[in-house]
Amino acid sequence: MAIGTRPRAVVYGLLVAALLVTVLGLVLLWPRGELPVLQTAPDGASYQQMTVTAVDPDSTEPTITAEDAAGDPVSVQIAPEYLEVIEDGDAIRVLVLDASLTGGVPTAVFVDLVRGPPMLLMAVLLGVLVLVVARWRGIGALLGLAVSVAGVLWFTVPALAEGRPALGVALVTSSALMFALLYLAHGFSLRTSTALLGTLGGLLATGLLAAWATGATQLTGLNGENALDLRQLAPEANLRGILLCGIVLAGLGVLNDVTITQASSVWEMRALSPTAGRWELFRGGMRVGRDHIASTVYTVAFAYLGAALPLVMLVAMSDRTLLDSLTSGEIAEEVVRTLVGSIGLVLAIPLTTAVAALLVPGPALLSGAEADPEPAPTA
Repeated sequence: MAIGTRPRAVVYGLLVAALLVTVLGLVLLWPRGELPVLQTAPDGASYQQMTVTAVDPDSTEPTITAEDAAGDPVSVQIAPEYLEVIEDGDAIRVLVLDASLTGGVPTAVFVDLVRGPPMLLMAVLLGVLVLVVARWRGIGALLGLAVSVAGVLWFTVPALAEGRPALGVALVTSSALMFALLYLAHGFSLRTSTALLGTLGGLLATGLLAAWATGATQLTGLNGENALDLRQLAPEANLRGILLCGIVLAGLGVLNDVTITQASSVWEMRALSPTAGRWELFRGGMRVGRDHIASTVYTVAFAYLGAALPLVMLVAMSDRTLLDSLTSGEIAEEVVRTLVGSIGLVLAIPLTTAVAALLVPGPALLSGAEADPEPAPTA
């Protein structure tokens, strides 16, 4: 059964309409003011990097000795619990307070350990492995990652800080990132466009469900340790809206993964079974999709569980019942995040599979000029 031009035209028309709405949303929601700046060091103070030279875990004085950039020894005040984890030779970040702030004697206060070099090493290792294994598509994926980070920092964060509608910010951010990410990482093709359409459908469902869920479950966004600081720094920001936007963005990666997989599965089944009907392709794709759902749902749950494990431990060791623990403000945010993200990806799988089965080239087109041109594999 050959596919005509009408279904393709409909899909591309929907994507063009979505792109126009996304661009319009960017224009209307783009932040106009300056992003508030959190001043972490008072006037007369500065951050310096030092190297620990002496630690006495048994000392009654909560101090360690470190060496500054000039090689001079400095006594650094530190919280007692850190004496057990800091060792000689560790690089630390120190806040040095001028004598005018401390009554005549300069004071150095421990802030944090320096973790930049090993984190940079891991980032470089990831980049190298992606380029070696995925090659040209790996370059697209890395470019997409950079675009994502820049988009969130330049648009999403300032827009939320100014109190822009959170659902609109979440959907516009996600849509814009998906247009850039999918075509950069997977190339421009009908297969990628199919996955993009399924992703956008899942995003819309996730966003609407997140908007309802945050209100229905009375999530306030006040349970995070930085919520009050954020409210003070950006009084126009809506903490519940920020939570809503976070729920949508958190499910973005998994949603994109399942839609790409479903579209690719249908295309591969067509290549292996040139005579299969579209209903057969849909059923086969859904068999893959059901396995994907079964694994992805608990994968999402484990990801959130691991991120919030210290909080889970504290709640589990309390004298609350299991129901009280799951519905408490601290845990409810993670539970709702997991449920909303899982529902969105479950809905996206049949949608993407159906669109892929409709648009995949028919048997008469497999060797014809109208077959969808996929990016040529690179050596």
